[in-house]
Amino acid sequence: MVAKPSRGATVVCTALLCAAATLAVPGAAHADRPRTLAQVQAEVNTLYRQAEAATESFNAAEEKVLVQQKNLVALAISLDNAQTRLGTLNDQVGAMARAQYRSGGMPDGIQLALSSDPDTFLDDASLAERGARAANTTISDLKSTKAALDGYAHAATAEWEALVETRKKSAAAKAQVESRLAQAKALLASLKEQERLRLQRLEDETAYQAQLAWTRSDAAKKLAQLPKAAGDASAQGRRAVAFAAAQIGRPYEWGADGPSSYDCSGLTQQAWAAAGRNIPRTSQEQWRLLPHVPVDLMRPGDLIIYFDDASHVGIYVGDGAIVHAPRPGRNVTVAGAGSMRILGVVRPG
Repeated sequence: MVAKPSRGATVVCTALLCAAATLAVPGAAHADRPRTLAQVQAEVNTLYRQAEAATESFNAAEEKVLVQQKNLVALAISLDNAQTRLGTLNDQVGAMARAQYRSGGMPDGIQLALSSDPDTFLDDASLAERGARAANTTISDLKSTKAALDGYAHAATAEWEALVETRKKSAAAKAQVESRLAQAKALLASLKEQERLRLQRLEDETAYQAQLAWTRSDAAKKLAQLPKAAGDASAQGRRAVAFAAAQIGRPYEWGADGPSSYDCSGLTQQAWAAAGRNIPRTSQEQWRLLPHVPVDLMRPGDLIIYFDDASHVGIYVGDGAIVHAPRPGRNVTVAGAGSMRILGVVRPG
């Protein structure tokens, strides 16, 4: 069943919804232009959305850094092993060269003609032939080991350069997150306390209206009519939901994946990890790599991906609700599944 949102005590007047009142909000670009409450809300939301998108870029870069660091360690071990092997082979080739020098390096026919004991020489020649084959094998090993060593060296160089670039992307994403959050914080700080309360009520009412509209959509109606068996969560889904619900009240923190704070994808990743399923770290990768299911067939434990850039995610808990980590300054909470623009739904298990 998809429940309609409860208005509770939060009833906002028409004037608030229309945002007719204007605010004189100081800012670099609009210092002398008053803005409506709705305009302030839109600007704050845009800044938080940009910060969240940058957060997911940061998370992706940090995940890639970990992989590249592991690759570099593996390459370093391979390089060390190849260098050790190369040293051993060089010693063997050197020993063979010295042995050949001591024998005079003469062709076998001449050595046979000069030998005082042809039978012994032939026995020695047979041994020498086997030694020559071993020498050829050693030289072949030497060449292949040198080639492998060169390959590892080139791969390590390329991996290091890629790691440097990834760290640059991570730093750039981090700077963007911090910049957008600072702008949002400054904008909110410029409001009077009463204005901030009105803004909060407007945000709540906007989410309420979005959820109300969603409950009237075809997808929500079909979901409400879904047979109980079809809409039941899997055992893993129930565990994921239980974990997410237990985090309600913990603060949002960008780049965090628990245990004391979370960002949106950190929460969903850890919820499914608690259920025994490893899923990607970012909302974009969760959307890209996990199986998609229709919105009207979603069940508790599924992940709802939001916005065109897949920059937000929450875990569906049933009855038209999600648990999610909203944004900085907020805590993990329950919200309407349709309170934000849905991109689609994925099912980890």
